[in-house]
Order: sequence, then structure tokens, then C-alpha cells
Amino acid sequence: MTSFENRFTRMFGIEHPIVQGGMQWVGRAELVSAVANAGALGFITALTQPTPEALAQEIRRCRDMTDRPFGVNLTTLPTINPPPYAEYRDALISERIRIVETAGNRPTEHLESFRAAGVKVIHKCTSVRHALSAERLGVDAISIDGFECAGHPGEDDIPGLILIPAATRKLSIPVIASGGFADGRGLVAALALGAEGINMGTRFLCTQEAPVHEAVKARIVEADERATDLIFRTLRNTSRVQRNAVSTEVVEKEKQGASFEQIRDLVSGQRGRKVYETGDLDYGIWSVGMVQGLIHDVPTVRELVERIMSEARQIVANRLPGLLATSAHPVTAAAE
Repeated sequence: MTSFENRFTRMFGIEHPIVQGGMQWVGRAELVSAVANAGALGFITALTQPTPEALAQEIRRCRDMTDRPFGVNLTTLPTINPPPYAEYRDALISERIRIVETAGNRPTEHLESFRAAGVKVIHKCTSVRHALSAERLGVDAISIDGFECAGHPGEDDIPGLILIPAATRKLSIPVIASGGFADGRGLVAALALGAEGINMGTRFLCTQEAPVHEAVKARIVEADERATDLIFRTLRNTSRVQRNAVSTEVVEKEKQGASFEQIRDLVSGQRGRKVYETGDLDYGIWSVGMVQGLIHDVPTVRELVERIMSEARQIVANRLPGLLATSAHPVTAAAE
């Protein structure tokens, strides 16, 4: 059987080169443990938990559900009233977490503590220049997010087909491809582009174990790749979300020159959380990627991971070798 073992799987102690990255309000123990038990790498989202103490409890809850490796996502962003990032960091270290996904700002202030505790860091970013900066800081791997992704794709608008090989050509540490991945075809493509695995958010959001309302999953299944909106474009803080009544209103207000203060209530994170909890799909904005156009069912996490790996093996074993077969009637150059 074709093996997909590589630097990344060996470094993080996982069976398959598949990652479930941090997702606000979604990265909870029931999903993360299911990903770990399926042989992939899942991340609890630290700031989904209201306090560092609650994060510690969620880590323990996840450990009750799996004995395999999992990590914690710590996203740091510039805000007027930032959460106590250092306390969240210390909580995950105290709970003996050995893998962290950082995102948002450069993880400079946290790396010394992580190194001292033996924590491996995957930094998520949206450009080659930021990836190179993180590599110089000493992170262990990069998750590079193409323009197709859910959430924040950066401001360069570079799709994965360009961004992934551009990053892997310049980086020496493992690179995980993120944005637009949902199946075995995507995994093989990412490996061909130089990545050593894939990071999926929207695809894991649409699984049975994802702790969100079934109406959210049904919308992803029925939507196509065109049904997303880019909000905050005028604020240089672009975010890709599911198209709904609120996102449409935000886009229109931005076209009219609205400031953030004028749309703040519409884009409240608490409103997005209510969407996941109640299934009221037009109550707030919620992140989803263009890859929803490739999602047509709601499997268990194990079924999804096994399907992706089976598809990837079939492509490598059956389809690709045929492209190298010698033709019985090779094409010859036209006579001069």
C-alpha cells in the first residue's frame, strides 16, 4: 500500500498528512479527538474557550477521548482589548500540549516559552514573505493559506496553485497547504506542488462530529464554490464568509464607504457563534471556503480521512503511472 509518511508526519507523530486547523467556535474536543483518532492532526481553538482555565479543561476533555497527538491553535490579533494571550499560552503548556498552531501576528513573544517547554510550532500565514519571517524566528513548520480559504486570506489575493510552490521553493521547513482542500485529489496535488500535507477547515466543519448545527452543514453541502463573500476589503482585513443576508449587507455598506464602527454590530463574533449554535444562517457572518463547492456529504471524520487517503493512493498507484507509459505509436515530428 502506498505510504504518505514524510517529514511532517514523522515530526508530529501522526499517521496521515492531514491537519484540522483551528476554527473559532468549532475547534472543540469532540471534533479534535475524532481527527486524532483517525490518524490526522487536530487543533483545539484556544480562544473558543472563555478563559485559560476553560481551555485547560477542554484539553483534559479531549485527552479523555483520544490517546493520540493533538494540538492547540493560538491566534493573536491586534485588538483594543486583547485577551490574555500569555495566560492561554501558559495554560496549554501546563497541560503538556506539545503542538501549537499560531496564526495572526508573528508568534515572537511566545516562541521562547514554547521552545523551553518542548512545544513544536506550526505558523499559519498567507504570504511567502511572512512564512520566511516565521522560519527565521524558528517555527517548526508553515501552514500556507491560499486565497481560496475560509476566514482571512490576506491582501495579496494569491491562490494556492501559485502560493504553495512559491513557498516550498524558498522554505526549508515543512509546508502544509491550506485553502481549497477537501479530498484525495487535493492531497496529491498539494504534494506535487511541494507541500507535505494539507490543512482543512471547511471540510472538517461539514462532518458529523463538528459541533455546529446541522443546518450549517446542510448549507455547505447545497452551496457551490461561488457562494462566498469577501468582507472587510475596504478595511484591508479581508475575510471570506458564507454568503447570506448579513454578508450581502456588509459588502453593500462597504461599497458606500462605511467605517468599521458602522458595521461592527453586523459582524460581531457572538452573532456568528449563534449561527453555529442555532442554525439561523442569516443571523451573523460565518467563515467558509470556496471548497464548499467540492463538498457533497456529511461523513464521520474517520470516513472522511480514510476516503481521502484511499483516493490519494488510487491516484498515485493507478492514474499517474499511466501518464508515464510508453506509447506503442509515439508521435513523431512532422516532416520538414
